Amino acid sequence: MSTSHSPTRKHTALPKAQTLIEALPWLTRHNGKTVVIKFGGNAMIDEDLKAAFAQDVVFLRHAGLKPVVVHGGGPQISAALDRHGLVSEFKAGLRVTTPEAMDVVRMVLAGQVQRELVGLLNQHGPLAVGMTGEDAHTITATKHQPQIDGELVDIGRVGEITDIDTGAIAALLADGRIPVISSIARSQDDGHVYNVNADTAAAALAAALGAETLMVLTDVEGLYEDWPNSDEVISRLTATQLEKLLPELSSGMVPKMEGCLHAVRNGVNTARVIDGRVQHSILLEIFTDEGIGTMVVPDGQGEA
Repeated sequence: MSTSHSPTRKHTALPKAQTLIEALPWLTRHNGKTVVIKFGGNAMIDEDLKAAFAQDVVFLRHAGLKPVVVHGGGPQISAALDRHGLVSEFKAGLRVTTPEAMDVVRMVLAGQVQRELVGLLNQHGPLAVGMTGEDAHTITATKHQPQIDGELVDIGRVGEITDIDTGAIAALLADGRIPVISSIARSQDDGHVYNVNADTAAAALAAALGAETLMVLTDVEGLYEDWPNSDEVISRLTATQLEKLLPELSSGMVPKMEGCLHAVRNGVNTARVIDGRVQHSILLEIFTDEGIGTMVVPDGQGEA
């Protein structure tokens, strides 16, 4: 008589087993590989998305990958500057950062955004360690002066990366930890602390670490074929194809796609822009065929 129950039990468990087995080729492929993830946009603000992000990163770590998280904090910085009565002024798409504003930026990134993320990850075990680009000379910068109408413009403590030292990150990864890095750098010239674009920082770190993959979370589905006329997402393109598209991109997308281009031109196998508004988008991207964003590959890896 007891056998009558077993078919039912078998059926309920089967889809779960199927899902797990489907991930096997990806688990094999990614085992031991470093993946750099830029955390930003809605995924940083929405509580459910934040929790899902932390689960995904811990899952990657337990699945044998070596995740490194890099974060910015635009919305949180703007809110804090407002609270301190400091006006946000933008030139050439970049926030003019006075020394007073830089103190707030550093406080928000290293003391608020990073701490919260470390806390979420560490609900799953003693995994995450927070640091900034200042630690162990991880990121060194020089003052970034954009050109506006042919003139160099002073926008304060905004940095351009000149050097990456991966020693501290490598030591943490070897110890099984998950580094969580705020995109702040020390200047090689004047010793001051500079704010660095987090997309740019993630790309530079991915290249310096020899990462398998760079993933950039955004608030769009990926790179659109012909926005705003169509919402078809380009699922795969080569470095050269991306380079041709850069002049047409919206300003917010430029640092992300320039970062992807830098990564794949400097040894990273794939760079992906994925929709951070979709729960568990990272797992879908890494462990399934139904990737849900735009993947950039080095030239010679097949046209789109």
